[in-house]
Amino acid sequence: MLSAIHIAAIKALPATFYTRKELLAWRNNRDKPDGSNILKSMKLETFWVAIEGDVVIGFASFIVDELIGLYVHPKYQGKGIGRALVQHFCDEAIAQGIDKVITTASLYAEGFYLRLGFTAIQKAPHYLRSGIVVPVTKMSKVLAIAPK
Repeated sequence: MLSAIHIAAIKALPATFYTRKELLAWRNNRDKPDGSNILKSMKLETFWVAIEGDVVIGFASFIVDELIGLYVHPKYQGKGIGRALVQHFCDEAIAQGIDKVITTASLYAEGFYLRLGFTAIQKAPHYLRSGIVVPVTKMSKVLAIAPK
């Protein structure tokens, strides 16, 4: 399920910031879901899923203070699901006493994160499993922790 959302979200992107070859590599050269990579990630990352009825429509993954992945199925994008997943991540970080979170945003997602209060730190290369390198933006957000 998560792999299908990952693939669908990337397939829906136009070749605006990345070439078709880069977009294909980003989804691990797959058109069909393969849960093995997600299962490997689950050993290291915590996952949250967004569900409508009994259908998984999006997910976020993180390790401590770093948001690793955020994907929403294209049919559900623009409805606040990604925003809610990021907010949940930030709320959980605050509950753990974390005062700043980070993420690596695709060039498509940079504006989304800016609207959520993240700040661009720097452009950086991101190495896909295939060896292809794509530009991304390292971003951070300072969290307001309530005084004790």
